[in-house]
Amino acid sequence: MNPLTKNSTILITGADGFIGSHLTEALVRQGHKVRAFVLYNSFNSWGWLDQCAPDVKGQFEVFAGDIRDPHGVREALRGCDAVMHLAALIAIPYSYHSPDTYVDTNIKGTLNVLQAARELGIKRVVHTSTSEVYGTARFVPITEDHPLQGQSPYSATKIAADQLAYSFYASFGLPVVIVRPFNTYGPRQSARAVIPTIITQIANGQRQIKLGAVSPTRDFNYVQDTVAGFIAAMNSVRGLGEVVNLGSNFEISIGETAQLIAEVMNTDIEIITDQARFRPDKSEVERLWADNTKSKHLFGWQPSYGGREGFKRGLTETAEWFAKGANLSSYKSEIYNV
Repeated sequence: MNPLTKNSTILITGADGFIGSHLTEALVRQGHKVRAFVLYNSFNSWGWLDQCAPDVKGQFEVFAGDIRDPHGVREALRGCDAVMHLAALIAIPYSYHSPDTYVDTNIKGTLNVLQAARELGIKRVVHTSTSEVYGTARFVPITEDHPLQGQSPYSATKIAADQLAYSFYASFGLPVVIVRPFNTYGPRQSARAVIPTIITQIANGQRQIKLGAVSPTRDFNYVQDTVAGFIAAMNSVRGLGEVVNLGSNFEISIGETAQLIAEVMNTDIEIITDQARFRPDKSEVERLWADNTKSKHLFGWQPSYGGREGFKRGLTETAEWFAKGANLSSYKSEIYNV
């Protein structure tokens, strides 16, 4: 039996971010009591939750804190039934010159969540992994049994966090499920990611698009599909102690993605190579392509935006959001965001 009811109280760490804000909206709409953990700052900014949908505004509780602080994390979790742990530093280039912050946030922050969840008897912990832990694919499509390869400080800290989450299941019986999304995209995504980088340059009238490597392939997942996967993992009685991929099972190169974006935005583009955007050779993940069989089997989840047509539909919705003046003005397309 699912230990969660419709009126369960759910803590979302990283609720102020891209995926977290969409997840907050979805859970509120489903009738859950949501406590949104946002990074404390003197501006009293709630990140993307400041611009949440009108029907959700004021319908959730906000807890401002820092995932690196164990006391604050414990206070945030008190009285909750489940936690969706998304808070993390995720930019790969930034991890090259500030790896210490990734250890503190991604590893220690995860430990704080796990410790507090164990002490407070939390009924479900959904921990966020990333496809980057696989590194360059050794076989495709990538199953959950694929070897782990820490090809950047970011991916190394996520591997460590995943292992910590599993260890709390194995050692203490903590009800953890590890969700491993492949490259999520959609409205509100940071410009450090490739799809917003392309869209914002085109939307600002540029036709020579600056990119790094265009040959690597990715398995892009529309944010609404990723959110549905998180909720399916939370609601299922299955999957405890398991790692589960969330991917579209569709592989496409960065170069092809740029051309598809140009197509949905009705323009012609020329790709300009920008050396500053290249990863070090051994750090570049050349190929990602998800096998999502396990998520279908365990949770009954499958992407609504799968395949080339689904990807095109997701890109269209994403481009429409970015093209709105109020949204576009939040992005600095003329600089390289690390």
